[in-house]
Amino acid sequence: MKEEEKKYATIHYQNYLGLDKILNAQNLRSENVSDKIAHDEMLFIVIHQVYELWFKQIIHELESIIELFAKDKVDERNIGLSVHRLERVISIQKLLVEQIDVMETMTPLDFLEFRNHLFPASGFQSFQFRKIENLLGLPDERRLTYNGCPYHSVFTEEKKEELIELEAGTSLFTAIESWLERTPFLKVGEFNFLENYKKAIRKMIDREEAAIKSSPYLTEEEVEMRLKMLGSTDTYFDAVLDTSKHQEKIDRGDVRMSYKATIAALLINLYRDEPILHLPFKLLTCIIEIDDMFTLWRYRHAQMVQRMLGNKIGTGGSSGHEYLVQTAKKHSIFNDLHKIATLMIPRSDLPQLPSDLKKQLSFYFTVQSNH
Repeated sequence: MKEEEKKYATIHYQNYLGLDKILNAQNLRSENVSDKIAHDEMLFIVIHQVYELWFKQIIHELESIIELFAKDKVDERNIGLSVHRLERVISIQKLLVEQIDVMETMTPLDFLEFRNHLFPASGFQSFQFRKIENLLGLPDERRLTYNGCPYHSVFTEEKKEELIELEAGTSLFTAIESWLERTPFLKVGEFNFLENYKKAIRKMIDREEAAIKSSPYLTEEEVEMRLKMLGSTDTYFDAVLDTSKHQEKIDRGDVRMSYKATIAALLINLYRDEPILHLPFKLLTCIIEIDDMFTLWRYRHAQMVQRMLGNKIGTGGSSGHEYLVQTAKKHSIFNDLHKIATLMIPRSDLPQLPSDLKKQLSFYFTVQSNH
């Protein structure tokens, strides 16, 4: 067959999707090792297979975005493309959470019909989900251990090496951090964002503190509580006002993102109404939502396990529900972007941008006269 004919050769739907392989991949253990088929085992297998298919798509999207941001200079046109792909990941995550509702149509009694056939298989052995965690940027030192062993100990040597290689490579976290550090608007001409922001914070705090103390409607206890809620330059804002304080937080493990990247993320959030910053703000928002959605998925998974098993040990030997709850609490990756909200100030208190910088942050054109 000629090359041109091969290019347009027809293919059957069944073959294109590999349906023979996919639809014959549901092998019920209850059918193979016992005299009684557990009806709900089919549901259990299908749901987990669908999870793995969606994991594959998430990996496909994350790898493409990391590749775009791993370059020294990120093409601005690729920010919109990355936002689109991140929004796709979020849509998939919503499906992952909704699938738990389908799983919960299986009762604990139904699950017990085949649970004893699953040992030692476990969701902890999902290689693709571990890849997703590494691609997002979950560091090994922040992981909860799996029965006291490294998380990759359950995989073959080949897969273990791949995961270790991913840990050492560029993740979405490190790629976004580097991109933020290159933000060009932190200091332009006479305008220094950080110095102006510091002045705005002090002015805002002094004004609100005076208003709280002079209020005739508040008791002494209420005044004290309001002042604590307001914070000061020695509390919420200390790390952003002092580079060394931020480094101390990094050394303690309280934050991961560099000082310069944090300041850039703050600028993008504060001045997100400027046209050039619309997409960068949307990008950061999508990353936070992906982090939140995986936390939600872990919590829903933990709830489902408790409903199905109570306090029983998981099939992989973990503490089951308790382990899953702890991963939901500790395996968040982009906490530093969440914490930017702590540093936000009202629009009315934002330092005014110089006209030349405001022009750079806008879409504009000039019309040349023919005369």
